[in-house]
Amino acid sequence: MSGAVWDVELRKQLRHGASRFALDLRFRSEAQRVALYGPSGAGKTMTLRMIAGIEAPDDGRVCIAARVLFDRAAGVSLSPQARRLAFVFQDYALFPHLTVRQNIAFGLRRGWRNPAHDARDAQAERWIEQFRLQGVAGHYPHQLSGGQRQRTALARALVNQPTALLLDEPFAALDKQLRQRLREELLELQVSLQLPLLLITHDDDDLRCLAQEVVTIEEGRISAGA
Repeated sequence: MSGAVWDVELRKQLRHGASRFALDLRFRSEAQRVALYGPSGAGKTMTLRMIAGIEAPDDGRVCIAARVLFDRAAGVSLSPQARRLAFVFQDYALFPHLTVRQNIAFGLRRGWRNPAHDARDAQAERWIEQFRLQGVAGHYPHQLSGGQRQRTALARALVNQPTALLLDEPFAALDKQLRQRLREELLELQVSLQLPLLLITHDDDDLRCLAQEVVTIEEGRISAGA
């Protein structure tokens, strides 16, 4: 792929009581797999949320694979749905009252009505099979292992054929052996789909396995040494 896959410029003033935090960063990369790396509180998750459209920047521009999602100067600000970005939260954010199959199919529905318990959708079934969840498709999140919950969250994120995948510490809650296996599975999936991936991590092993480029963020800014 030629040209920048990620072209991100974001500015936001955050206030909590008397404290203030200024996020002001810019990164541009031709890599399909980019990691945001840095200490807790540096602004990594806020950056991901602004790219996804969940939080609004004060100013800036977000362009992914030549598609402009946000440009304050040009008056462009697509809704989170229109951005077509898959976002997997650190805690996976699965619906506890829905089965694996319903959680995955939920991403295909318009509005907030839950998929029927016995409904079958070809797209959802494809991702259930892709992530080897057939045996637990009728289970609820509390009945799943950590790896199964992560696979369910990924399947729900991918079922709508997104244009990019955003991951916030996706392996943090898993044991070391499982983390390595799922890293390899995610890498294989990304290469197969050729889907741009932006990953937040504190783990050097994530960087070695997944990141083609690392963007280090400290106190809301790109580190000068990055």
